[in-house]
Amino acid sequence: MGIHRIGLVVPSSNVTVETELPALLSRHGVSQFSFHSTRMRMHTVSPEQLAAMNAQRERCVMEIADAAPEVILYACLVALMVGGPGEHQRVESAVAEQLAAGGSPALIRSSAGALVEGLHALDAKRIALVTPYLRPLAEKVVEYLEAEGFTVVDWRALEVADNAEVGCIPGDRVLAAARSLNLDGVDALVISACVQMPSLDLIDAAEQEFGIPVLSAATAGAYSLLRSLGLPVAIPDAGGLLRADLATVPA
Repeated sequence: MGIHRIGLVVPSSNVTVETELPALLSRHGVSQFSFHSTRMRMHTVSPEQLAAMNAQRERCVMEIADAAPEVILYACLVALMVGGPGEHQRVESAVAEQLAAGGSPALIRSSAGALVEGLHALDAKRIALVTPYLRPLAEKVVEYLEAEGFTVVDWRALEVADNAEVGCIPGDRVLAAARSLNLDGVDALVISACVQMPSLDLIDAAEQEFGIPVLSAATAGAYSLLRSLGLPVAIPDAGGLLRADLATVPA
């Protein structure tokens, strides 16, 4: 059995996605994975620093392509969503063209696109979400998801601007924010709309507590990566999105 090589393009101050994705995919019952990262400089989650970070994309894509990954994940959700509706499709198309021009057969996915993909897989139409962002950026995320056809019933912004601090937000603060949401008629809860805000240990318990599907940017990313590789979507204790049979997701 070969090892599937995953490339990650991440903000320089991110640490969580490189912890949670390997933890998730290490539970995969069929395949093994290795993870290889390249970094874009970013410390504060602000429109200015996100724009400066995105300007480094082409360099980072070709650097990680040198490691010959099968699939690359552009792992910063808000960096794309701040670009307005449909930005994940535009960026994924641009990166695919860049990879092809450089002779790389790697596939490309993004955290923003993966979250949209995961919500559609759950047939979620009315959603709620928790974000770590300052309120203006959180509003951009809400607007982006609504432009994708979802109704955002309720949401919370934890208002943490320092990206390193986002990686240290305690789980009880995230769960408290989730418990404060209006979940009446909600089809799915995004407990962390950010690959840097830790939530992996919360997902399964939150799904049982709230009785609805619970996902995060990390579990959506794992789902998209597995689908791109044509592998079974089956990871235990990671919420309904990562069950092999989505019919088992709590109704």
